[in-house]
Amino acid sequence: MAQPAFKPNYDENKMPAYTLPNVLQLPGGQPVTSAKQWSTVQRPAILQLFKEHVYGQMPGKPRVIRSVVRSVDEQALGGKAIRKQLTLFFGNGDDAPNMEILLYLPKTTKPAPVFAGLNFFGNHCVSNDPGILLSTRWLPNRNEQVVTNRATEKARGMQASRWEVEELIAHGYGTATVYYGDLEPDHATGWQTGIRTTLKDELHIAPEAWSAIGAWAWGLSRLMDYLETDPAVDAKRVMLHGHSRLGKAALWAGANDERFAMVISNDSGEGGAAIARRMFGETVERINTSFPYWFVGKFKSYNQNENAMPTDQHMLLALVAPRPLYVASAQDDQWADPKGEFLGAKEAEPVWTLFGKKGLGVSAMPSVDQPVGQTIGYHIRTGGHDITPYDWQQYIRFADKHFRKP
Repeated sequence: MAQPAFKPNYDENKMPAYTLPNVLQLPGGQPVTSAKQWSTVQRPAILQLFKEHVYGQMPGKPRVIRSVVRSVDEQALGGKAIRKQLTLFFGNGDDAPNMEILLYLPKTTKPAPVFAGLNFFGNHCVSNDPGILLSTRWLPNRNEQVVTNRATEKARGMQASRWEVEELIAHGYGTATVYYGDLEPDHATGWQTGIRTTLKDELHIAPEAWSAIGAWAWGLSRLMDYLETDPAVDAKRVMLHGHSRLGKAALWAGANDERFAMVISNDSGEGGAAIARRMFGETVERINTSFPYWFVGKFKSYNQNENAMPTDQHMLLALVAPRPLYVASAQDDQWADPKGEFLGAKEAEPVWTLFGKKGLGVSAMPSVDQPVGQTIGYHIRTGGHDITPYDWQQYIRFADKHFRKP
């Protein structure tokens, strides 16, 4: 018998009753009362819960990581920036698993802070710059831009509006990106050709012990490995960002890898910043049905069973503390549950308080286009599921506040 069509709940009055796990309560019931206790006891315990129940284990580095420069343009973007392109190999030999890095840097005598994130359609999608190498990897088909799963020349700059590369350069920030399909193609059998298979012996981890989101997050840490070696990059000021499913990956990477100075979630929704127990918009069951490979098998045991989870997403956000965190929503993106995203940030706030940091600083969800927050930032803007210039204005302002001297 066919399953009934999924009907999302968009009515706050139909919200099920739920109780969130207390992010500051130890397994034995005792409260977490200090930043040290959080860092040494509670944080590792929560991180392990997410590894076991949601995203899977996170392997370390391969024994060999080597970068091969493919091109450098000192006069990119009309002379405004330096563009570097390189291949990061995970092993010896030209046939070793690898990912392609695109890096833009402002022209400055000092190491530059950088916004880093994964992209959806190959590095060529982030800018109209004709010098960007066209990806040769599998891509999801899209109009005339991607045909038979391969990029065409028309794919150049197809998501440039989501990256605002020149705006970042103008404000003194660089941009580093990798196509997430370099790590694992985003389809049900992508794991067979992605790093969960090609590096399983090297990393000593079975493909089913982690997930696609885990593989994408792992790649962000390898991007960070490279950025730490580039003298033109200020590796202490690398801001990690991601949109939608890549927002989920950014949050998971930021939770595991404390080298990232700031973490940004843009419309990450279910499995990202939004409280799962609300069952508003996309649900655990729906996301597990649509994308079963994004999470580990254990996560499926919480389909229509959210209250049994030992975690919820405020706990994931709390793992970013005490670093700056920004969570962004969109008014028309009810599927991602904007209120649930705000509540995820709000319920994580007590951890920042332990460190003497001010979090959101508000008790209620703000009005549309009214950003709030101190060390935790939040806004809900007009419009739908996207990254817009407005979003980037807030991220730049937030980064300036935390990483620029007055």
